[in-house]
Amino acid sequence: MRVAFYAPMKSPNHPVPSGDRLMARLLIRALEIAGHEVEVISEFRSYAATPEAAAALEPAIRAELQRLREKWSSGPLPELWFSYHPYYKSLDSFGPVISAEFAIPYVTAEASYAAKRDRTGWAAQQKRVGDAILKAAVNISFTERDQAGLSAAFPQARLARLKPFIDTALFESVSPAPDPLQLMVVAMMRAGDKMDSYAMLAKALRLIEDRPWTLAVIGDGPMRHEVQALFAGFPAGRIEWLGERNAAEIAGLLGRGGLYVWPGCGEAYGLAYLEAQAAGLPVVAQETAGVPAVVEAGVTGLLTRDGDVAAYAAAVAALLDDRERRDAMGQAARRFVLEERSLATAAERLEGILRDYAATGAMR
Repeated sequence: MRVAFYAPMKSPNHPVPSGDRLMARLLIRALEIAGHEVEVISEFRSYAATPEAAAALEPAIRAELQRLREKWSSGPLPELWFSYHPYYKSLDSFGPVISAEFAIPYVTAEASYAAKRDRTGWAAQQKRVGDAILKAAVNISFTERDQAGLSAAFPQARLARLKPFIDTALFESVSPAPDPLQLMVVAMMRAGDKMDSYAMLAKALRLIEDRPWTLAVIGDGPMRHEVQALFAGFPAGRIEWLGERNAAEIAGLLGRGGLYVWPGCGEAYGLAYLEAQAAGLPVVAQETAGVPAVVEAGVTGLLTRDGDVAAYAAAVAALLDDRERRDAMGQAARRFVLEERSLATAAERLEGILRDYAATGAMR
């Protein structure tokens, strides 16, 4: 099929790396592997921090919608509209309209709906998200938690599950040579959940400062100085700041680590967890949000109670102290991702979903 791909929050061509951008690119790759012709149909970013900002975008939205209509008035139509991550702050204002006007199937991936936002000024945007979910040929969720949320809000919607995945090619060529005391983190440095995770990690590591671990941090961002300040009290040589690295460098660096430590405050699921496991690192994270969708608790890592710093520190210490268990988890983690969460596996599953739900019928 000819697929019109749109990511309203962040285009896959956006210059700033993020988990959203990576997943958009992975979905495009999966669609292409399945034999589809994919076009990123719009670079329009609909993200709005407030309802007022969302309303201010309407003139630009109308102009972009008209451009898309004109594009297809004389050219070949797409056979599917694929919308990645529409939600109340970042609406897909084009797909539902275009799909209805041109009678093509509309599909969402990682759509989300939170009824509580209706009480915070977002009711109009929420309704548009809900209408799109109900009209979609299928709504693909990456976690059981997200799928349950959509099912509760819209029991009549068509839902399917695609487990989070990565391109494992770089990691298949990595030969893990773990330093058992090397802790690893790959994360952007920005306000919000990321900063909360860095703060929790710093507190936890202070509780086990007596052990001879070192921590390597891969990442950068606008809160770099604030993140570094959280770890300022540790002795010289304990923390290594590696900055932003490309994908190949990250794969190689992870292959030399012994343990991946990222609390994951508010984490939707976290592709970095899959990358770390593909490189042979067991994970220590919190059992929160979507993290259980990417870490097999007790098999490929340890998941602790949400917000419990002492429990988190104890889990890190337990794997530092038990090399045999840590090595077994690392091997299980690598098998888990390479065998179950690869791009090829996801492409096959995605093609099955589209074949079952969206290959023939238009929007209801």
